[in-house]
Amino acid sequence: MIENEKLLMEDSLHDYQRFCVTFLEEHPQGALFLDCGLGKTVIALTAIAHLLYDSYEVSRVLIIAPLRVARDTWAAELEKWEHLKGLTLERVIGSEKERIAALARNAVLYVINRENVEWLVKHYAGRRLPFDMLVIDELSSFKNSHAKRFLALKRVLGQFTRVVGLTGTPAPNGLEDLWPQVFLLDRGVRLGRTMKSYLDMFFTTPNSWLPYKHELKPGAEEEIYKRIGDICVSMKASDHIQMPERVDNIVELTLSAREEKLYRQMERDMLLPYADGDILAINAATLAGKLLQLANGACYDENHNVRVIHQRKLDALEDLIEAANGKPVLVMYSYQHDLARIQERFGKYGPDHPEGVRELKTAQDMEDWNAGRILIAATQPAATGHGLNLQHGGSTIVWFGLNWSLELYEQANARLWRQGQKDTVVIHHLVVKGTMDEQVMQALKDKAADQNALLAAVKARIKNTRTTGK
Repeated sequence: MIENEKLLMEDSLHDYQRFCVTFLEEHPQGALFLDCGLGKTVIALTAIAHLLYDSYEVSRVLIIAPLRVARDTWAAELEKWEHLKGLTLERVIGSEKERIAALARNAVLYVINRENVEWLVKHYAGRRLPFDMLVIDELSSFKNSHAKRFLALKRVLGQFTRVVGLTGTPAPNGLEDLWPQVFLLDRGVRLGRTMKSYLDMFFTTPNSWLPYKHELKPGAEEEIYKRIGDICVSMKASDHIQMPERVDNIVELTLSAREEKLYRQMERDMLLPYADGDILAINAATLAGKLLQLANGACYDENHNVRVIHQRKLDALEDLIEAANGKPVLVMYSYQHDLARIQERFGKYGPDHPEGVRELKTAQDMEDWNAGRILIAATQPAATGHGLNLQHGGSTIVWFGLNWSLELYEQANARLWRQGQKDTVVIHHLVVKGTMDEQVMQALKDKAADQNALLAAVKARIKNTRTTGK
């Protein structure tokens, strides 16, 4: 919530938001690939209000979202805007008894967390779902065509007259991710009825010993963009709103000779022997994770005990917190032992220790952060990766531990670097030289380049409707 704000009217919408509202009204199946901070939620809700009360094209709407977004964000957005006050919402979350009770109550919007999609479909087995419009918030979380949530939703797609997809990262790992998302919009009209047909049509498998590795056929990328261009709108925040300045900073760290020797031994042998439990990697994927842990300074052994290797990142984090000079700092960590060591170094938040490190988990934590009552916050990117507005509580992010997911990386940064942020956002990345950290940073850059090509291909060009009247 914006501090001390009055309820906002529909007249307050930006021109690009009005364009997107009209797009959703005119397209029974449509996706908005919008940068974080561009207001996907209010756009969708405004379109829903028009469809409910102006054109009478829908009567009940099912919204699928990440858990915290389902719990907090959609209801908060309804409270913020005057023109949305007529919409009623039920949260279909919690225990099964609570979910059933929410479905039984009368409302026009029902928001459920994506983990319960399979349960919802089974709950109405043999009956028609009581919804005629579907909104999938963070459409990219349905990029796995074998996931239970995708397969469950696929079975009931025909029951919705309108389907809307919302995401800022449609293809975080490449264009293979697109097929399940587009299928949920058009049931296979544009990219094929099956994932196999999509891959056969647009991709090759150059290495028979790596059957999961696909490469685009010549001209395939352009053809994919062309096929989905009529139902997808893409926008970058910098094109439509005055984004706060953003500074990305790489803090390079160097291991001591002893620490590097241990890292190289693990890299080479996939093993660090200890008397009461080895650090062991059974395959390349496990090794990558172990090396990232070692770069952070500690690693789980085979008995899930924590082996501390170095303090390099903790020392660097201490310097950055001191340099912040009392300004709030949001720390992104990867592993529970990262959080434990951070809290051991700087203190753990408690009633008697309000200056300690506080993990952002509950709605109260988010409220306290935005109110400026937390100086050092810590969170896993997956926990605050979507839909949460944290820009009012601070402007400094420190990536203590890096991860391979471009989607989580961009979404986590967008909690602070978004519309409404008043200060320059500084994003520090703690990178240990010569380690897996450097490979992750490069992979994130490479994936961003691929996704930006997709977004540019379906980018909307909007005239100023207020001045032209068109």
